[in-house]
Formats: sequence, C-alpha cells, structure tokens
Amino acid sequence: MLDRVLMVCVGNVCRSPMAEALLRVRFEASGRGVVASAGLAALEGRGAEPEAIALLATRGVDLSRHRARQLTAALAKKFDLVLVMEDAHRRAVEALAPAVRGRVQRLGRYGGFDVPDPYRRGRAAFEEALALIERGLEENLREVWSRR
Repeated sequence: MLDRVLMVCVGNVCRSPMAEALLRVRFEASGRGVVASAGLAALEGRGAEPEAIALLATRGVDLSRHRARQLTAALAKKFDLVLVMEDAHRRAVEALAPAVRGRVQRLGRYGGFDVPDPYRRGRAAFEEALALIERGLEENLREVWSRR
C-alpha cells in the first residue's frame, strides 16, 4: 500500500504544506492513509506562508497550525511514498536517504511538470502553484490510489 505519504519541498512553508493539507482531506474522506510534509532546507517551527494559509482557507482547509520541519533520512524512511515538487528535489531526497530510492516521485510525474516555488513571488505565483498541486494530486489519486 502507498498510504503513508510525505510531501517535500524546500522550506516546508508553501508547496508541501498545501499539498499535505489537500491530500489529508482526501485521505480522511476515504478513511485511509497518513500524510505529512517536510522541507529540504526548512526552518524548524516556522508557520506556513500567509498566502498559502489564505488560499487554502478559500477551500475550507485550515493551514494555520502548520509548522515547518526538516527532512531527515529517518523521517523519509517512515513513508511508503515521498512526493516532491521538482525533479531536483527527488535527487536531493535520494542523496539524503538512499534507502528511499524508488519511493520518491515528482508530484507532477503523470502530467510531466514541476510545481514552481511561489515563495516571495506574490498571490499569482501561489495560485499557480496551488493549481498545479491540485492537478498533481488528482492525477496521483487517479493513477495510484484509485487502482488499490
């Protein structure tokens, strides 16, 4: 089963927390799985970016309690699937935790896209990132979880 999913980006304050929160809602609705997030260069304990919080609030999802955490090899090993936002993240995760090689995939793998970092780039960049995250989650839900 691929029901333990870790979302990874750089700072764990924009993309991965949004993806984590949205997938958690889906998993909770279906009674399955565990979802978490971490960052390759996270400042431990930092809250999600205000734009991310505001955008998810429009979808009825509360991101206000999110706190960033640093990705470690031990953390990555606890998950069946590690979804990253960019192909460069995949390589970084595999370098940090070689034991998870093969379990690390790009969120946009089925659509062939990366989710660009919206950090300090304004509302439009966050909206673009969120739209790609939602697309990637839908594609993964269809290709990975609907077949189980």
